[in-house]
Amino acid sequence: MSVIVAASQRSNISVWAAFILLIIGTIGAYQIVGLNQALLFLIGGALGMTLYHASFGFTSSWRVFIKERRGRGLRAQMIMLALAVLLFFPALGAGKLFGNPVKGNVNPVSMSVMIGAFIFGIGMQLGGGCASGTLYTVGGGSARMLVTLLFFCIGSVIATSHLDWWFALPHLEPISLVESLGVLPGLLLSFIVFAIIAAATVYFEKKRHGSLEIEPRSEYQGWKRFVRGPWPLIWGGIILTLLNFATLALAGRPWGVTSALAVWGAKGATLVGVDVASWDYWQKAGNAKALAESLWFDITSMMNFGIMLGALLAASLAGKFAPNFNIPKRSLIAAVIGGIMLGYGARLAYGCNIGAYFSGIASGSLHGWLWLVFAFIGNGIGVKLRPIFFPNEKPQPEKLTGC
Repeated sequence: MSVIVAASQRSNISVWAAFILLIIGTIGAYQIVGLNQALLFLIGGALGMTLYHASFGFTSSWRVFIKERRGRGLRAQMIMLALAVLLFFPALGAGKLFGNPVKGNVNPVSMSVMIGAFIFGIGMQLGGGCASGTLYTVGGGSARMLVTLLFFCIGSVIATSHLDWWFALPHLEPISLVESLGVLPGLLLSFIVFAIIAAATVYFEKKRHGSLEIEPRSEYQGWKRFVRGPWPLIWGGIILTLLNFATLALAGRPWGVTSALAVWGAKGATLVGVDVASWDYWQKAGNAKALAESLWFDITSMMNFGIMLGALLAASLAGKFAPNFNIPKRSLIAAVIGGIMLGYGARLAYGCNIGAYFSGIASGSLHGWLWLVFAFIGNGIGVKLRPIFFPNEKPQPEKLTGC
């Protein structure tokens, strides 16, 4: 009984802590930067709540399909992407959204994307999460993922020390389906590919199991389920898409995560005496500004802080905020290695599962599809390596998690 009371008290404290920090962050962003920054911070909070309550983990969805041939998570991602291109392509084709200029995440099709996505994919399985997964599980109380996040930042800043060499490898100029094919043909082609991937998951799942996995039932219904979770994966995919679209409207570009982690790593390196400002990457106008300015002005940083606080609030409302600092040694080593690979790979690949995969494909960028292929291959290798670091792990296809 005393354990239950202690858990309840801890959840009540963390609910109020998350709520107060979200208010302080919103007011601070408004006073220091402006209304848009305050709204983007709140969108980050909503993203965190959605990721946590829907357990929308890219890493786990891919691992469950690779190991168990259960494709519920992958199908939810295809629905999410289909809705995303339906919203994004017309806006990007027009170049404006609600009267404001917008631009997609369209980057070169290159060797660096292939290598970076492959490295990132391995890191996803060793680190225990993707970029968004790392943030929301940290907010949800995972002490291990704090280690992954720290080394994610370190890996990111290491990559910036010689990034131009990677970008000079053989590459094609950025290719946009919206610009190359037009909005409607681009949509049609995208829908066909999404349908093929979804159909493939159905085929392999039925071949292995005979039937498709059923969404777990929640003990809560109605508004209680909305507040305490868990949410269906489809809810998660739809809400994430709408929030990404809101980000496009307010920031003029889609949702991203990892550029901020490079900034955090660089600021940390500067504090310990490393002259990162002299590196070529940090002398470029946008990067130099991000390094020199307060994090209040960095959109991606503020959204990331919002994600962690939103996940903290969601975990607390669900009564599941319970940090555990007893981390097995092998798991800790995997967090270090995986975190470095996540950070390093994301810089090479122009982004992560959010900036390159979700927002890249939503933007019609061919590099997003290239990222998907090579990150999936990397995940396959990572899944093979997991038993070394997680010897007692058992597959749980019926319950996807962020890690």
